[in-house]
Amino acid sequence: MSVVLTPEQEQIRESVLRLCLKFDDDYWLARDTDGKFPEEFCRAIVDEGFMGIAMPEEYGGSGLGIADAAVLAQAITESGAANAGFAALIIGIFGLNPVVVFGTDEQKKKWLPPIIKREDVACFAVTEPNTGLDTTRLKTRATLQGDHYIVNGEKIWTSTALRANKMLLIARTKPESETKRPIDGLSLFYTDLNRDYVDVRPIEKMGRKCVDSNEMFIDDLPIPKSDLIGEEGKGFRYLLHGLNAERILIAASMVGLGRAALNKGAKYARERVVFGRPIGQNQSIQHPLAESWAELEAANLMAFTAARMYDNKEECGLQANAAKYLAAEAAFKSCTNAVMTHGGMGYAKEFHVERYLRECLIHRLAPISPQMILNYLAENALDLPRSY
Repeated sequence: MSVVLTPEQEQIRESVLRLCLKFDDDYWLARDTDGKFPEEFCRAIVDEGFMGIAMPEEYGGSGLGIADAAVLAQAITESGAANAGFAALIIGIFGLNPVVVFGTDEQKKKWLPPIIKREDVACFAVTEPNTGLDTTRLKTRATLQGDHYIVNGEKIWTSTALRANKMLLIARTKPESETKRPIDGLSLFYTDLNRDYVDVRPIEKMGRKCVDSNEMFIDDLPIPKSDLIGEEGKGFRYLLHGLNAERILIAASMVGLGRAALNKGAKYARERVVFGRPIGQNQSIQHPLAESWAELEAANLMAFTAARMYDNKEECGLQANAAKYLAAEAAFKSCTNAVMTHGGMGYAKEFHVERYLRECLIHRLAPISPQMILNYLAENALDLPRSY
């Protein structure tokens, strides 16, 4: 590995890879086939104490940094769990960062330990069908009535909502017409996912079958005022605080997924003999795999540079976004190369690389597109005029 890990991080990596041996490629192929949520995998992560890796110690976590969480995320995807393993539990690892940073002590004591122990399962209700990446234009409305807010609206691409009993929800508490900027008037809540008021409908999708993605229709959902995080109207700012960490964890996980594919491709190239010689002896096979190795290692350096900057409380928006961009592109190329190296067998599920390719696409698209990252880098690294 090009990135030098601390002895503690090496121990995390080795422990997670060892744990994941019980959840091998055949396990994840079975989950990709039957769609069964990998609860036993999540429970194993919890039982080893990894769920609270980046949560404060006083609430039952390990109190470690984003770099350590990135090591965890990368080991999971690199093991062959791919994006399904990452998506099954990532909100429990870091999704409640707004609560950690902006919640009251009472809220943290109430909400964090059950997430760390997986007594509660949360989902992230942010994206809406008619706003896409323009998050400041969210339409879901929370109206204060006495000691409760009443919420109405729609969310989409909400992962794990079928399993969840809690949700981190952003909603508009003040009409956009009454605010100076669209960013104002959005508030953040952590509350019960009460199915008496929320209809959760799964979305059929091309990959990651065992980790559900959903549409949510919210009809007069009551939320106690005590479930509001921080101040009313500052919810979008609270979400922004955690975006760099999210980008970093995704980048590290995508490098891991790219490595899993690359290892499969290289192994097949060494073993597959055609015309009396291993196909890996041919430069047309060697060069794409070698390029992917170099690109993944470069993305990994950017990811862990951003992680250490984040942990040192340095501004790392450029590095975090560049890491997500580079890692997503490198993983996509690596997965494609792995499929092509396998030839026709790359299309067969038993060799697993087609699953890797399908699963790598989600974080090439989301939670922010490569084009939007390039817009951000152009504006903030190169001082070019805003294009949107």
